[in-house]
Amino acid sequence: MIIWMIIQLTAPLTHTSRPSMNSTSDIPGLWSAFRRIVSRDLLVTVRRGHQWLNPLFFFVIVVTLFPLGVGPEAETLSGIAPGVVWVAALLATLLGLDLLFTAEFRDGTLEQMLLQPQPLSLLVLGKLVAHWIVTALPLIIVAPLLGLLMQLPMRAVPALVLGLLPGTLVLVFLGGIGSALTVGVRFGGVLLAILVLPLYVPVLIFGSSMVQGVLLDRSYEAQLSLLLAIALLCISLAPLAIAASLRIAVSDD
Repeated sequence: MIIWMIIQLTAPLTHTSRPSMNSTSDIPGLWSAFRRIVSRDLLVTVRRGHQWLNPLFFFVIVVTLFPLGVGPEAETLSGIAPGVVWVAALLATLLGLDLLFTAEFRDGTLEQMLLQPQPLSLLVLGKLVAHWIVTALPLIIVAPLLGLLMQLPMRAVPALVLGLLPGTLVLVFLGGIGSALTVGVRFGGVLLAILVLPLYVPVLIFGSSMVQGVLLDRSYEAQLSLLLAIALLCISLAPLAIAASLRIAVSDD
């Protein structure tokens, strides 16, 4: 339901009249192009339910298996809950990254994107935002319930959610760089994991330490500020790096 509402909000406006083929108004503006790519990717991903359900199911299954394997002791579970939730979220975001640009690369859509008058980095930004909505946003919504399942105190749940919001953005945008570098490569999923997992370590440390800080009655403002700074840096620079990588991949094809 949430994803469908986002699709409706990002859907491009329809026009009742058909514009002239020679009119410069046929070229959509930057915001219109961004909305169109987000709406398109949301619709395609929702129709292919496995692309957004698999990460969510993986996230839920991994977290729920820990109480069965470790034991039901509340003290033990609450101590490992921050790391378990964050590691599960990190691994879940990896599941769909290898398919982020693969379909467009194979069917020629990526070449058409290169020919668009809008900057390729803007279109890439729209694809990354859509991917975050359908893969990471459901994880953030479910995370508080799984945290409580892991005996995480209620007072630590806001820190978990606040950390996951910028943290998953970093995971998606850094993963997008790895996906662009490995697009068209055979067994690219394995190479993608090797490339991006080391880059995920700081996010994992800062995110889990935010929740640990609440458990130890410490402030987590410093870790949250670092996550926000990294997220803003990734949002600013990652689309440019991805666009350059995709141009190289298309030219070498």
